[in-house]
Amino acid sequence: MTEKIGFVGVGRMGSNMARRLKECGYAIAAVLDANAAAAQALAQELGCAAATELAEVTRLSDVIVTVVTDDEAMKRIYLDSLLRRARGKLFINCATITPAVHVWVEAKAEKAGAQSLEACMASSITQARQGALYLMCGGKPEVFERAKPILEKLSASLRYIGPAGKAAQVKALVNMVMNCNTAALAEGLGLGDALRLDLSMLREVLSQTGANSQVLKTDGEDMQNRDHACFFSAAHAAKDSGIALKLARTLGLNLPLATATKKQYDRMVAEGLGELDKSGIAELTFRGRRGAGGGRRDA
Repeated sequence: MTEKIGFVGVGRMGSNMARRLKECGYAIAAVLDANAAAAQALAQELGCAAATELAEVTRLSDVIVTVVTDDEAMKRIYLDSLLRRARGKLFINCATITPAVHVWVEAKAEKAGAQSLEACMASSITQARQGALYLMCGGKPEVFERAKPILEKLSASLRYIGPAGKAAQVKALVNMVMNCNTAALAEGLGLGDALRLDLSMLREVLSQTGANSQVLKTDGEDMQNRDHACFFSAAHAAKDSGIALKLARTLGLNLPLATATKKQYDRMVAEGLGELDKSGIAELTFRGRRGAGGGRRDA
């Protein structure tokens, strides 16, 4: 494991991916984040450089992993100095962004003599720390093979989807369906609560029927207990549903459920709930909760 790894974006996901690779024997060369204090703390923990410029991460690293928030952030780092003296380097991009930006990044990297791969994550913070991510990859097959030894240390399941942009399309659909499931579960539990049903009983029944879902396992109890510690924020849910809807519009498709779901997450953001976990959408459906219509149960 002689390759040196750099990270651009060390928030909840990026920092735990860096910790995982360090434990697996990789040298973490440098980290950089818009939150300089967070990057400095992680650098001290991992014994690496806390870079102040993107070009410094590239200079110190053989492989650069980017985990940024959105299209704008991705374009910003690639139009800045990230590709300075990048010849021979490998860039692994893990953000959930529009497919077209991944295609653009690949072209920019190749022009600089570097390689780029999208490695879209369909898991959360715990899986990042444990090396149990589900990764969907897009790019040139030979670039995937080069990145594979690193990605295998981060993932429990690794799948090559196809050319640049294709993995991002699949990721957009994954998150669109997940967000719709989350919104539907919040409505079901909210209605059950208004009917004075025992929600633990209701969740168990749902789990044994066609209403079962992965979201029921991850978010159902949190919705019941109002535990919305953030693993995947409502703001990101709104953004990702928007990516899928943009793809649908380019094809002339109408997706009413996805559209309604995005409106719910947009409402959360507007009401100051955007940094809650996506399970916080239940705050809009349970009577008596913040943002929900109707009176309290005892009204």
